[in-house]
Amino acid sequence: MRVHICAVGRLKGGPERSLIDDYVTRFERTGRALGLTSLTLHDVEDRKGGGMPAEAALLRRAVPAGAVICCLDERGKLMTSPDFAARIANWRDDGCGDLAFVIGGADGIDPNLRAEADAALSFGKMVWPHMLARVMLTEQLYRAASILAGGPYHRV
Repeated sequence: MRVHICAVGRLKGGPERSLIDDYVTRFERTGRALGLTSLTLHDVEDRKGGGMPAEAALLRRAVPAGAVICCLDERGKLMTSPDFAARIANWRDDGCGDLAFVIGGADGIDPNLRAEADAALSFGKMVWPHMLARVMLTEQLYRAASILAGGPYHRV
């Protein structure tokens, strides 16, 4: 299963980029044997200032055709790391070829795109900057792969 992070805003160099690159490498190294073949980031940017509807259109184009879509949203489901790992394994085992996590811009995700999603995930009631949300998501994806592999990274 290929995993994608489709996010509004450009990821530039800096500490967030370094962390994301590290977790992507770890995820791919750990996940390959588990059928989690890649983790790709897709940045979109609404240069015309069209707001959430324009961002949603760009995000839809970034999501691979037929992908399972999981939006990151403060109204989404709160999960433990083991529950998140199990959910990813379920999608994989159900034959999902592509899993896309969608991160909106400053105003969040367009309600219509949110309604189209197969799932919504929350990192808590607080709102996180999209760059930190990417770091947290890539870390949790690596943690999920580590849990599924029975590795020592996640401790209960």
